[in-house]
Amino acid sequence: MHVQECKNERARKMVIAAMNEGAVRVLFGSTSMLGTGVNAQKRCVAIHHLDTPWRPSDLAQRDGRGVRAGNEIAKLYADNKVDVIIYAVEKSLDSYKFNLLHCKQTFISQLKSGALGARTIDEGAMDEKSGMNFSEYMAILSGNTDLLDKAKLEKKIASLEGERKSFNRGKRDSELKLKSKSEELDGNRTILKGMTADYDKFMSQAKKDKDGNILNLITLNGLESNNLELIGKQLQRMAKTERTDGEYKEIGAIYGFPIKVVSETSFESGLPFVDNRFVVEAHYKYQYNNGHLAKSDPIAAANNFVNALQKIQGYIEQYDSRCRTLEKEIPQLQEIASKVWKREEELKSLKAELAALDRKIQLELAPQVEKESRVENKEATNNVKTDVTSKGLRIKDPCQQVRIY
Repeated sequence: MHVQECKNERARKMVIAAMNEGAVRVLFGSTSMLGTGVNAQKRCVAIHHLDTPWRPSDLAQRDGRGVRAGNEIAKLYADNKVDVIIYAVEKSLDSYKFNLLHCKQTFISQLKSGALGARTIDEGAMDEKSGMNFSEYMAILSGNTDLLDKAKLEKKIASLEGERKSFNRGKRDSELKLKSKSEELDGNRTILKGMTADYDKFMSQAKKDKDGNILNLITLNGLESNNLELIGKQLQRMAKTERTDGEYKEIGAIYGFPIKVVSETSFESGLPFVDNRFVVEAHYKYQYNNGHLAKSDPIAAANNFVNALQKIQGYIEQYDSRCRTLEKEIPQLQEIASKVWKREEELKSLKAELAALDRKIQLELAPQVEKESRVENKEATNNVKTDVTSKGLRIKDPCQQVRIY
């Protein structure tokens, strides 16, 4: 039955319902009439393409009328498969149309994903999962099986080149990580060495009270007093009034380590704001509370620097832990970075095989072109009209059989 016989939408829906019930066994229709939105899949066992559409989506929509959820016959009796059969004429413009479909589908796939996988187009052989792609139909329709062998080789080569590219990318990533982590480890070891020396010096000179607490033996330039409250008030005044124009200025000392202040200009609510930060300087500059003094408690302000020195031990532990982690990661990265892709010879062999096959195809085509040229010249001379008969190909997807009729 032809779906075009339906004069209105109601009649069309009745035919589709009859198809699902089994009253209609064979239904003909165009892509527009039996394409998107038609749910006649319940008893569909085969789809026959009598012509080749101009768009890949049209071919997919045709197949989708039967290859979809809800096909009870396929699920119960056909291993959940539907035969898709495409009819084409050997050595005709059908090959051109499949080539056009191939180019369009390639562009669409790349446009959709824009990823490496999408740029590696499947040109491979027929299989149960993917059936045949458009380039393989072109090979069959051309009448030359060498073209199909060429498509198979190109798929293998493309797959290996993608694998090599992925391997090399992973190797480069590992090399960059190895370089970065090696430099980080060297830097951390240098920092760890300097901090350890600073902490050892601090602990060797530190004085403790009877409870074991480290005494705050701080001195300020220009202040002849060991009173922590007076020292704290002087520091708080410096925090408000000192201006160093971005340079570190020495203002005192504690256990042989210089105490310095630096004025940093920033903006708050669009207005310039000067912030004074205090540090204890050794191999590195150490600070407590991000270099800010307590504003309301002079004693706490004076204790800022002894607290900064006591924090060195925590920094040492952090850097030591990071060094141990890097020492474990670096050998693993070295192993990955030293690996060699093992399928290079296989790829070279396939490329050589493809080149030989290309030469064979060119040699086979050359006599045919010459022969056709002679025939055309003869026809032009004798004004003889020739009838050409083409063979029809019945191609079943997923590539179970190719029948000549």
